[in-house]
Amino acid sequence: MRARLRTEVLIVLGLSLGQSATYAVVNIIARLTAGTPLGQQTAALNVSRSARPYLDLTYQLLGIGFALVPVALALFLLAEPGRRATARIGLDLHRPWRNLAAGVGLAALIGIPGLAVYLLGRTLGLTVEVQASALNAHWWTVPVLILAALQNALLEEVIVAGYLIERLEQLGWRHGAVVAASALMRGAYHLYQGFGPFVGNAVMGVVFAEYYRRRRRTMPLVVAHTLIDLVAFVGYALLPAGVLAALGLA
Repeated sequence: MRARLRTEVLIVLGLSLGQSATYAVVNIIARLTAGTPLGQQTAALNVSRSARPYLDLTYQLLGIGFALVPVALALFLLAEPGRRATARIGLDLHRPWRNLAAGVGLAALIGIPGLAVYLLGRTLGLTVEVQASALNAHWWTVPVLILAALQNALLEEVIVAGYLIERLEQLGWRHGAVVAASALMRGAYHLYQGFGPFVGNAVMGVVFAEYYRRRRRTMPLVVAHTLIDLVAFVGYALLPAGVLAALGLA
């Protein structure tokens, strides 16, 4: 049974964030060995995939939808007889106001220091310039960015917080090792942005993993993560270039 669980974890991660982490490691090596200093490089998120607006919209929606397939797989594997996986990891709408309050609190706890870590990394030349939204301006740009923020939150919190912690505990890992593994995985798939985001997301991973370990609820984590990404994605898309430059984000 333990060997089967280990194989299952490797498959789920290989289809999702473990794959992203591997590519991120290769990417940071490529960046460090390029002729351009790391601080002068850029990483664009939420990029347009076609100059034709409705074809671009189709690509965006397909990308968001297929990115959630590993979430469905993880929930399917976590389900037990007589108990839904969403109830097991607290991914439900019970106590909505408490979930919202906890999510807002976690977003403030992580988001503000996270921005400071990003700016410090930019100052030290350890972080690339992250363009949080490179979508062309259309009527659907903001709705798609909202969906992208929700997709990121569901993917990361279900896989790295809920699924991974549940399975590592079943494998007999100690609490410290479980939290460290979850946090390092979260940091690793952000390495393509540089070392500042790696550190910032690893710290976020410690906080979120410990919260999940104590509360067994991913919904507040999804709320917090969605809010953080919403501010980054939509703010980057809507704020004037001069404001972004004044904030050190462009």
